[in-house]
Amino acid sequence: MEFVTLTNKVKMPMEGFGVFQVRDKEECRRSVLDAIRTGYRLIDTAASYTNEDAVGEAVRDAIAEGICTREELFITSKMWVQDMESYETAKRAIDASLEKSGLEYLDLYLLHQAMKDYFSAWRAMEDAYREGKLKAIGVSNFYPHVLTNFCETVKIRPMVNQVELHPYYTQEKALETMAYYDVVPEAWAPLGGGRYKPFENEMLKEIGAAHAKTVGQVILRWNVQRGVVVIPKSTHKERIEENFDIWDFTLSEEEMERIFSLDMGYVGTAVKHFDPEFVRMCNGRKIHD
Repeated sequence: MEFVTLTNKVKMPMEGFGVFQVRDKEECRRSVLDAIRTGYRLIDTAASYTNEDAVGEAVRDAIAEGICTREELFITSKMWVQDMESYETAKRAIDASLEKSGLEYLDLYLLHQAMKDYFSAWRAMEDAYREGKLKAIGVSNFYPHVLTNFCETVKIRPMVNQVELHPYYTQEKALETMAYYDVVPEAWAPLGGGRYKPFENEMLKEIGAAHAKTVGQVILRWNVQRGVVVIPKSTHKERIEENFDIWDFTLSEEEMERIFSLDMGYVGTAVKHFDPEFVRMCNGRKIHD
């Protein structure tokens, strides 16, 4: 496993395990425990995934089994749009995530979207960071122009920006902006989110064969080699283990460029953040009373 050092000197694993859409509590707990047994130490959840409690249970199970200590784990969660109404609602959301997960602190906490009053929400996160409830703070789905304005405004700049990053949406300009502000890029849907049929791509299969690796392993390796943290998701133990096995090979510059050629730009996105209907959906979605 390789690590990246955040601006506050916290070390973050370059590969983690995501639990988006794993809504069944027992399935989520089992999958996270399988991931930790495999060697993953970064676990990524969110208030809107409604499985923070299952992640917390898996963490306690792993510690009880002696697999790892709490300090060796890096647990991430995110504040949903509903709670970004004000400083006070954001403060309550942070405490709710801690309570649901049963953890004394979160290693990373993110604003899930650049919506509603995210500046007031950020101030609540800054305070929770100073109090030690959050070891690092960051954002998610902040496009370059939004991230630039944000970094130029807030007191504590975000340490991470979790965005969609895969060979079909490479976001090179976004990575340049993050590098300018020392923000670490983290990829959701690093394998393309089930679209584009990458596992049938002959070029990707050829590169994989050259390294005795699968297409999935090649895609994940491509992202980490350009400095992107990846959080693949699976509920199948064999795939969980396969996704983790990316640290014993290196793609050549030519192979990296060939994979870059798959980029489709904004057309290749899974979520259309510039679509007003999507923004209205996020603003209207309630995850609690």
